[in-house]
Amino acid sequence: MHSRPYITNQTPPQYVCWSNQFLCPIKAGEPLSYCAGACYSKFMYTCPASTNTVTLLPETTTPFTLSVSNPTLPIHNQPISAGGLHWLIGGPTSSYCPEQVGSACPAGNTTSMVVYGGRVAMNVVVPGGQQAYLDPYWGMAYTQAHSAYIPSGSTTAGFAAYAGGGFVNLNGNGWGWVACPPRASGGGGTQWVLIARNETSAPTLAQGGCVEVNLKVEARAQGSVGAWQYA
Repeated sequence: MHSRPYITNQTPPQYVCWSNQFLCPIKAGEPLSYCAGACYSKFMYTCPASTNTVTLLPETTTPFTLSVSNPTLPIHNQPISAGGLHWLIGGPTSSYCPEQVGSACPAGNTTSMVVYGGRVAMNVVVPGGQQAYLDPYWGMAYTQAHSAYIPSGSTTAGFAAYAGGGFVNLNGNGWGWVACPPRASGGGGTQWVLIARNETSAPTLAQGGCVEVNLKVEARAQGSVGAWQYA
């Protein structure tokens, strides 16, 4: 369908107009698509021409990497990287492999994940794996290798990764993700920080300069491994 932005008094524009008559909001830099009376995100849904009905994308069955999507931000297309037992935006992946493993060590220079039954884990070789979770402050974290410790108040389920779409947090009524600039996240680091929004945190995050983003799923080959372990 042909579309044009619906220009409001706000900058950037807040709506897109489909077929010169249907308005859909722009969320996290994504003009929502239109299908038979409904607006939808391509990070979670599709609208097949055969049915003209909003349909949930299939969940991915392979390992995947993630990148930030919001064309209005300087971090657009930056990868989600593992570092300090947290998911960070941009920067190098922090990984480790024991010396005795030798040439069997995966490259460890990209951060990949897998999903299973609403849970997400780091795509690693280390025995016991590394589970990913929302920490009590709603930041994405992962367990230390050889440890199953997860802080009290964390959230370990309620995630989905859609093939050709995005990685979605279905907790807290699906409030989605925000990227917080270094100053807003505290500390003196230079990397933006990924936070899951919820009803309680949303106003505070907005005041801190945090901006909505989507997380784009990029499929990796079945059987591929990201690292021996992430550090």
